[in-house]
Amino acid sequence: MATRVNPGIVRISGYFLLNLVTGIFWFVLLVTLGAVSAATAVIWVGLPLGVLTLVLARGAANAERAWLRATLGVDIPRPHRPLEDGAVKRAKGIARDPATWRDLSYWLIMLPLGAVEFALTVAAWSVVAGTVFLPFYQHWMPATWEVDFGGGTVWLIDSFAKALPVTVLGLVLGFLAHRMLKAMAGGHAALAQSLLGPSRYGVLSAEAQRLSASRARGVEAAEAERRRIERDLHDGAQQRLVAVAMGLGRARTKMESDPDGARELIAEAHADAKLAISELRDLARGIYPSVLGDRGLDAALSSLAARSPIPVHVSVDVEPRPPTAVESTAYFTVAESLTNIAKHSGATEAHVTVTRTEDSVVVEVTDNGRGGAEVRPGGGLAGLADRAATIDGVVVVVSPLGGPTVIRTELPCAW
Repeated sequence: MATRVNPGIVRISGYFLLNLVTGIFWFVLLVTLGAVSAATAVIWVGLPLGVLTLVLARGAANAERAWLRATLGVDIPRPHRPLEDGAVKRAKGIARDPATWRDLSYWLIMLPLGAVEFALTVAAWSVVAGTVFLPFYQHWMPATWEVDFGGGTVWLIDSFAKALPVTVLGLVLGFLAHRMLKAMAGGHAALAQSLLGPSRYGVLSAEAQRLSASRARGVEAAEAERRRIERDLHDGAQQRLVAVAMGLGRARTKMESDPDGARELIAEAHADAKLAISELRDLARGIYPSVLGDRGLDAALSSLAARSPIPVHVSVDVEPRPPTAVESTAYFTVAESLTNIAKHSGATEAHVTVTRTEDSVVVEVTDNGRGGAEVRPGGGLAGLADRAATIDGVVVVVSPLGGPTVIRTELPCAW
C-alpha cells in the first residue's frame, strides 16, 4: 500500500504545473513508438520497438513514483515482477507483467488529465492573485471598475480603499483553491496508486508469502526450542535425578550393614537433588521466567542485567503493558542479545531500551564492542529474527566494524 504524508500547497501546485509537460512528452513518445512498432510488427522490426516502448513506460513510471514521493508525498512501491536472466526471457517477462501495462495506461491518460489539472491550477491561482492584489493594481495603475449586481445597483471600484473588499474575497477564494488542490492531489495520488502500485492480487499474494514464511520460521523456532528443552532435560536434570535414585537405592541396601556409608550416600543424593532442582528452575526460567509474568518486563530485564558479566543499563517504558507473547519475545530477545554480547563482542558495557508506541514495542540493545555482527543462517541473530517473526516482528542489526552494534527489534502488539 502507498504511504502518504501531507504535502505543502506549493509542492502540489508545482506538480500540477509540471505534470502537463511530462504528460505530453511521454504520451507523444510512447504513442509514437507504439504505433510504429504495431505497424512494423509484420516484418519483425516492431517486436524490439514494442519491447522498447514497454521498457520506457516502466522507466518513466519509476521516475514518476519518485516524483510523486517528492511532490505529493505518496510513496508507491514498485509492483514489477522479478525478471529472469537472458534478453529473450527478460523481454517476455516485461511483456507478460500486468504492472507494465498499467504503467503504460498511466501515461496514456496523463495528457488529458494533466491538461485539466494544469488548467484548474492556473485558473485558481490567477483568480486568487487577481482579487487579492487588485487594490495595489488600482493604486499603481488607476482605473475604474464597475460591478453590476442588477436592479440598478452598481459597485464602482475607483480607489485603493474601495478595492479592499475584493482582497477579502480573494482570501476566501484562496482558501477554497487550497482545499480544491488538496482534493485534486488526493485524487491523483489514489489514481497513481491504482495504476503504478501493486494490484490487490499482488498485495494479497505478497502478504500470503510473508505469512507463510513467518509461519515456517515460527514452526522452526518452536521446534528448535523443543529440542533445546529436551536436551537440557536429558543431559541435566534427568541425569541428576537418576543419580539421586541410584544413590538412595544403594543407601537403602547399606542401611543396616553400613549406616555411615548409607548416610554419605544419602548426603550425596541430597546434593544431587538440590542441583536437579536448580537446573529445573533454570530450565523453567528459560521457558518463561516467573518474574516476567508477575512483575513485567522492567523487573525481568533488570534481573537479566544483574546476572550479566558486563554492566548493562536498562530503560523500560511499556505502559500500557503489552500482550504476554510480546513480553516473552522481548525478554528472550534481550537475553540472547546479552549472551552474544558477553561471548563475542568484547564490549565493556551495554544499553537496553524498551519503549512502547501506539501499536508496537521497540527493543534496542546497544553495545560498545568490536562490531561486525551479521545475521547468518543458524546463528544467534537469525534465531532472534525467527522468534520475532512468529508474531510478525522485525529485527534489524546495525554493526559496522569497530562498533557500536545496535540490535533493534519491533514487535507489533496486534497481529
